[in-house]
Amino acid sequence: MSNLELFYGPNAAHVLDLYERYREDPDSLDATTRALFEQWTPDSGGPPLVKVGPGGQLPQDWGQGGVLLPQNWGPGGVLLPQDWGPGGPPVDIQKIVAAARVTRMVRELGHLAARIDPLGSPPPGDPSLELETHGLEPADLESLPPTVVGGPLAEGAANALEALERLRRAYSGSAGYEDDHVQVAEERVWLRDSVESGRFFEGFDNAQKKAVLKRLTEVETFEIFLDVTYNKKKRFSIEGVDMLVPMLDQIVHDSVVAGTREIVMGMAHRGRLSVLAHILNKPYGAILSEFEHHNRNERASVAGAGALGYLGDVKYHLGARWAYSEKGLPEVPITLAPNPSHLEFVNPVVMGRARAAQERRDRPGRPRRDLNASLAISIHGDAAFPGQGIVAETLNLSQLSGYRVGGTIHIITNNQIGFTTSPHDSRSTLYASDLAKGFEIPIVHVNADDPVACIAVSKMAFAYRERFGKDFLIDLVGYRRHGHNEGDEPAFTQPRMYEIIRQRPRVREIWASQLESEGVIAGDEAAAMVAEVRERLQHARENQHVSPEIEAREAPVPAKVNLNGHGKTLVTGVAVAKLRELNEALLVRPEGFTGNAKLEDKVLQPRRTAINRPGGILWGHAEILAFASILADGTPIRLSGQDSERGTFGHRNLVLHDPMTGERYSPLQALPSAKASFGVYNSPLSENACVGFEYGYSIHATDALVIWEAQFGDFANGAQVIIDQFLVSGQEKWQQTPSLALLLPHGYEGQGPEHSSARLERYLQLAANKNIRVVNCTTAAQYFHVLRRQAALLQSESRPLIVMTPKSLLRSEAAASSISDLAAGSFKPLLEDPLTRDRRDRVTRLVLCSGKIFYDLRKSADFGSSENIAVARLEELYPFPAREIQGLAASYPNLREVTWTQEEPANMGAWTFIAMRIPEALPLGVELRYVGRPRSASPAEGVEDDHVIEQARIVSEALSGAPEALMAKPPGAKKNGVTHAR
Repeated sequence: MSNLELFYGPNAAHVLDLYERYREDPDSLDATTRALFEQWTPDSGGPPLVKVGPGGQLPQDWGQGGVLLPQNWGPGGVLLPQDWGPGGPPVDIQKIVAAARVTRMVRELGHLAARIDPLGSPPPGDPSLELETHGLEPADLESLPPTVVGGPLAEGAANALEALERLRRAYSGSAGYEDDHVQVAEERVWLRDSVESGRFFEGFDNAQKKAVLKRLTEVETFEIFLDVTYNKKKRFSIEGVDMLVPMLDQIVHDSVVAGTREIVMGMAHRGRLSVLAHILNKPYGAILSEFEHHNRNERASVAGAGALGYLGDVKYHLGARWAYSEKGLPEVPITLAPNPSHLEFVNPVVMGRARAAQERRDRPGRPRRDLNASLAISIHGDAAFPGQGIVAETLNLSQLSGYRVGGTIHIITNNQIGFTTSPHDSRSTLYASDLAKGFEIPIVHVNADDPVACIAVSKMAFAYRERFGKDFLIDLVGYRRHGHNEGDEPAFTQPRMYEIIRQRPRVREIWASQLESEGVIAGDEAAAMVAEVRERLQHARENQHVSPEIEAREAPVPAKVNLNGHGKTLVTGVAVAKLRELNEALLVRPEGFTGNAKLEDKVLQPRRTAINRPGGILWGHAEILAFASILADGTPIRLSGQDSERGTFGHRNLVLHDPMTGERYSPLQALPSAKASFGVYNSPLSENACVGFEYGYSIHATDALVIWEAQFGDFANGAQVIIDQFLVSGQEKWQQTPSLALLLPHGYEGQGPEHSSARLERYLQLAANKNIRVVNCTTAAQYFHVLRRQAALLQSESRPLIVMTPKSLLRSEAAASSISDLAAGSFKPLLEDPLTRDRRDRVTRLVLCSGKIFYDLRKSADFGSSENIAVARLEELYPFPAREIQGLAASYPNLREVTWTQEEPANMGAWTFIAMRIPEALPLGVELRYVGRPRSASPAEGVEDDHVIEQARIVSEALSGAPEALMAKPPGAKKNGVTHAR
């Protein structure tokens, strides 16, 4: 028989091609392949070509129907067996290939046979794991050498059958491993060697085993104490995934030993109280006091948020911070970020905090990063992980340059149920973790009732992260011992599951029994541990209190709230000489760098003269001067968003690109006078995760001006949960001090409903107790000053800043400013029309507006034609400038009406906010009127011609029909009226 008949189709063709190359030029092939053809020809009758790859493994691409020889056999390839020569003993190639195939299936699909469910449900299995599927019997493998299986587990095995059984135990035990989706060969080799060598299962001595028992005892006794003492009160018990705490212990220990300087964690409700108590060291007394309603949340609520600026949150939403210490190692702060009921939305916040902890910002240029300086840990729910889109958005950040944190360790606390919904109704995949496959994240499923396996995979997770700087996911498969919130009866919806759970011993009991059988602990030692923890809990309950030290451990002290309007004006001007110096430095290019000619000639280099021209500083020019001056003052800046390097509308251009070399250059990162770093990043097409990330960064990097820019303002809708639950309420709920600035392009230019409104009304509705600042600047200088004010207030009155930024005004000379405007004064919350200052006594109508509509009014032929009309614009809507409006209205002695004019529909924009506040600031008898679009379900017209008509109507109505001046107020005027919108 021709040896070529052993191969089929393309395999045979490949062998012939290699053989022909060998005949023509033996040196064109590697030495191993040459050695094979020295003993073999297509008709030689010699031994079949059986190639074993490095480590004794058959190549993975050998499929059914023959052997596809690799084109480049690497070192380590040998003949099987090595002493076979021409005419040697025959070997059934089909059996060898089948054995190699089943071995590969065990490595790739062994997780399908793993016993990962502590409730005992059978694993799904797969036919390809069975010998029969491949035409094999045990006797066939007994006749083959162990090198057919290969790897560490083949060493010392008597034959392939024994080696394969060892392999099955490794891949289909209490842990199941998924790595076939990992595309980097080096990582797959490392992962499989880790599994087959068993190195992370080693070194688990008796002292460590007892330590795990002690930890499980604390966890279980704590939960049972809460259940008995505060029966049916919500706590979202950890019971069923108790091993989470010892796993976190192991990860924290390994990271501290490796030199990690900070750990940031995020999780939802399940198990949070136990993690707070046992990982964050929150005293039992503090937690118990929250069940007794003696906590600071109630005291703050009674006092009122106006007094303390803090309303608090439910106990299973709270965060904490603790300095972890271990003998011989430096203290490491561990932070558990607070989290709302939107379960997974803390994920990007954790990443942002971890990134901030990794960066040094006290030097010019890019921030200097040490990816090992901090560790991010995210703990997920099995229903939430595949169910909430924020998870995918956050995973996508993991390897992006502006967001990388050197790998997050993910743990799914898998209860196998979501509230009352079973997995087959909550996800379309076999595993809760399958989403992570799309991001090439290694996954290990582990039985939560096997402490040895749980600790081993925890070690593996950190080691992988340390080696490759990438995410790793542990699917901790357990159960939920009680209902969703301890007040539910789970047997109503999952009766069979909960019958099994009721009869199942707890993991502490299982582990204690195992250690007793091994002789690690004495018979009464486990019971003594339980008694000791119970006594501590009882003592804590009897002596509970909330000390100032405990409160300080919970969260940072909030920044002082300025309750007196705008308070003292903050001067933010920069000397003319300094502005010119900065401007010149920004126009310098490094030797050998060539910028885009059109950009340089038309936009950037003209700034050299524009800075000295009256009204010569456009929006983007003012922004880069603000950034440069802030860096020169020593405040670092981080700016991100979709296309933020260039700017959606091409007005920014903070990163230049050499068209010849592709080199990048950012003038702000090369600024000679800078004393702090500047980072600018184009973000992925995501709002939710990106805003969450920047929020987390701003919370952790309190020294930095952090800015996120939307491509269009209404795109921030995609981040509404982050805005509602974190940005605007984080201070009152959690005593956090966010300072994130959002730049939201806003203005009606006829671009349709999705590119007009940044939804100003939403931010105004969320404004309370000086929690945010909302501005709608109309000049480049005002924008310059508001950025500098935000940077100056970071340490004293830190607040998020919401900026309605322009689109058509970016290059408008009408909105441009002069250098004197940047050099003098500060941001002004209200700008008066200078044309009316000399005719105040004739003004009967004050047109108040905000944003771009002012310029639509000003360019109208009716603007200024009536001596009875004055126009002013609100530049800051919140905090509401009541005193400024009151003073302006009082300066018009014959004022009879104030007209609020806006381009947004009446149920959007600022109207409803204004209508509640302006009347109190107006003189008696002055009526408040509305001019703008009528109420609408859509923000703007979809046809430009309709937009033009409606815009013209608004302008005309605002500037016509003003009442005549009266020398006295109309008789009987006692209070102000409001003319409501249609």
